[in-house]
Amino acid sequence: MESFNIRRFVIQSIMVLAGIILLIRLFFMQVMDTSYIALAQRNVIREVTIYPSRGLISDRNNKLVVNNEAVYDLVVIPRQAKLPDTLKLCQLLGISLEDFQKSVKRMRASKGYSSYKSQVLIKQIPANVYARLQEYMFQFEGFYTEVRTVRRYTHKSAAHVLGYIGEVNQNQIDSMEYYKMRDYIGISGIENTYENILRGEKGIKNVFVDVHNREIGSYRDGVEDEGATAGYDLNITMDISLQQYAEELMANKKGSVVAIEPSTGEILTLVSSPTYDPNWLTGRIRGEGMRMLQGDTLKPLFNRALMAYYPPGSTFKPLMALLALQDNVIRPNYYYGCNGGYRIGRLRVGCHGHASCGSVQAAIQHSCNAYFCHIFKLFIEQKNYDNVADGLTAWKGYLNEFGLGQQLPIDLPTSLKGYVPDRNLYNRMYGEKRWKASTIISLGIGQGELGVTPLQLANMTAIIANRGEFYFPHVVRPLATDTFSLYNRKQTVSIDKQHFETVVDGMEKVVQAGTARVAQIEDISVCGKTGTAENPHGADHSLFICFAPKDNPKIAIAVIVENAGYGSRYAAPISSLMIEHYLKGEISEKRKWLEKRMLDADLIGATKLAKK
Repeated sequence: MESFNIRRFVIQSIMVLAGIILLIRLFFMQVMDTSYIALAQRNVIREVTIYPSRGLISDRNNKLVVNNEAVYDLVVIPRQAKLPDTLKLCQLLGISLEDFQKSVKRMRASKGYSSYKSQVLIKQIPANVYARLQEYMFQFEGFYTEVRTVRRYTHKSAAHVLGYIGEVNQNQIDSMEYYKMRDYIGISGIENTYENILRGEKGIKNVFVDVHNREIGSYRDGVEDEGATAGYDLNITMDISLQQYAEELMANKKGSVVAIEPSTGEILTLVSSPTYDPNWLTGRIRGEGMRMLQGDTLKPLFNRALMAYYPPGSTFKPLMALLALQDNVIRPNYYYGCNGGYRIGRLRVGCHGHASCGSVQAAIQHSCNAYFCHIFKLFIEQKNYDNVADGLTAWKGYLNEFGLGQQLPIDLPTSLKGYVPDRNLYNRMYGEKRWKASTIISLGIGQGELGVTPLQLANMTAIIANRGEFYFPHVVRPLATDTFSLYNRKQTVSIDKQHFETVVDGMEKVVQAGTARVAQIEDISVCGKTGTAENPHGADHSLFICFAPKDNPKIAIAVIVENAGYGSRYAAPISSLMIEHYLKGEISEKRKWLEKRMLDADLIGATKLAKK
């Protein structure tokens, strides 16, 4: 009997102990451990990401250039999904059954797919489709929509400057804490450069949902919600009206136009032609638009203004004159006879017929090859340098001051630095001390190995227009109070101001009575320089640099039209029409014929015919 009582006591003790353990476990599960509470809440509460409105973009005259448009993503939790009528959902979405099935396969194949988590099935549903869909969403259990915004461009212009946005990739998600799957990020243009201030800050909203995933109210009256912060609006330096006009003038032509306000470095126009409508790379058509643009043999996505470089040709001659004047190898009234070209030994550089050049101004006016070959030789062989290699190094140093051979710090994602040759190149080509001025004489007239981008050429022109002072070119206005901004700091080159006046006078004569008389504008003093850049792959390129007015200049322009011949044929007329449009607001009746000729010219079609 005593043994039985002991066994009963042991069993009862074990049962009491087990009960105590179970009670303790229940206490921790229900009171201390919040994971189960969270799991229960997820059955009725949905955490919704509130995407911020991306910052708007306006031009220098406060004209809206980029705004936002609401679109909607169709989201599904696969584990909860019930789709009684697939065909009806497709009809509501305006897509085929085949496209719907492709979307399902793409969703399931995406990285991070889970049947327990929200997955985007159909992206960027337009507002009108969304309105129709919402009436029937209760029929599709496990499906709901999320609002997003995409870019809309009010003008079909400035695509290369504005850029575009797209979904983040896995590398960006892994390297940047802010971004999650399905977020958008700036990919090119200022959308990329200014991503951090354009994007804003995301918010969070917690909502009650019913068994059909329909929102039925706010959780705890929104006390735990976090509102989104809209992105910062940008004011770009460009004049969208001038940009549109420049793109019209460059239609059916390959090349670039860059216009800068000399007193500030603000870019007024940046054209790369052929271009495209920026709306092609936004919304649901982005994929199709990208495929079309990438397949275009004319490469409209390629930004020629920043990423192509050309020999500057005779547009380089004003800079060569400044260097020679600064180093005292010539004076403003220096004379050199042309006689049809430059000759030294067996070397001959041809020149067109023109009046004698008894001064620097006349040499610029008539674009005398012989004159500038001669002063280049004088410069790199001057007694201040031990040898021509040292002279070339000094020459290169001056060019770097003017932004040639340097990557200009423009606030756009990529730009080339062009090419300014140095002694190392020629030592490799000819051997050390086995080359001389005559070997590289074509550099003096902007040919040879020298290469510049259209942006660099415009920046050089702005420096000349501003008599040696400049600001780095930029497309977004820095705040006036941001004294630390690179674009608020005035730069200078080491050329005396008096030499600029000599060169500017010569550039004025180019338009008044030289190679660019076609660029004359009534009541506006235009200073310019034509150039014809040799092109080993086809017809020469047409170049022109200019600024106006001569005193207190408001605009400096560089135009390059590929395979268009002399600078006076296309580049000079396009430049002068832009100046007149910008400074006067319209083209005079006297010059309408010139405008029509530029607008109607189709050099791309002519090139295609020539190849047949």
